Amino acid sequence: MHDGGAEWGDGEAGPVVRPYALTGGMTRPSGERIDLIDMVRAVRVIGMNLRLTPEQARLLASCRTPVALVELAADLGLATGVVRILVSDLRERGLVTVQRARPTSVSDLTILRQVADGLRRL
Repeated sequence: MHDGGAEWGDGEAGPVVRPYALTGGMTRPSGERIDLIDMVRAVRVIGMNLRLTPEQARLLASCRTPVALVELAADLGLATGVVRILVSDLRERGLVTVQRARPTSVSDLTILRQVADGLRRL
């Protein structure tokens, strides 16, 4: 910290920004629920004067092709809760679409064994 605590920082992590600052004070996503595996895709917007935060701009650039919300969070280095809120805000503004993942039945024993084997290898 600088004199008087004017700057928040962590020597290794860099500047510390509270999640509510990234979401404009929102603590919950609005609209329909967005699951971790739902696919997010940017809507092509040409010539619009968009007022985006740096995080929103990075998110839009990251989902030019459909990408799962959890992958967006990992790529951007943000918490999934923060990304859900950013995506819900962009969805309300018509800048992204969210396609719900289809529920699948995990009744195939082979798939379950492969998952268990993969977890053991970790």
